[in-house]
Amino acid sequence: MPEPAPSSAAVSARMSRQGSRDTAPEIAVRQLLHASGLRYRVNVPVPGMPRRTTDIVFPSVKVAIFLDGCFWHGCPQHATQPKSNAEWWRTKLAKNMARDAETTQHLQGRGWTVLRFWEHEAPDDVANTVRTTVLAARRRD
Repeated sequence: MPEPAPSSAAVSARMSRQGSRDTAPEIAVRQLLHASGLRYRVNVPVPGMPRRTTDIVFPSVKVAIFLDGCFWHGCPQHATQPKSNAEWWRTKLAKNMARDAETTQHLQGRGWTVLRFWEHEAPDDVANTVRTTVLAARRRD
């Protein structure tokens, strides 16, 4: 299905400003992790899956973190369905969610721990969960 024309110039401008990396939630979580002494890599390609990246990764203990945007990834609490070009958007967003599930399954099948969070989750809570997971993984190694 070809991409439809934007419903308005304002919508087009707003959508073009949507960041795909270094979003405010990602930066907040990364600052908290760094302040707690954890070191990580950002925007690392998913091994064996072209054009897919993790938001935060701890490669030595195989922990991958994704901070998903509510609109783009179908948050059950905050996702909305656009009214203009509704069928195209429904298909697009469904593909995003299927790709997320496929990426998670791919990484888990290779021994990775995958943590997914929504952009609306409190950065302190996300950082605490990540910290606990990484430290537990280090103790196992």
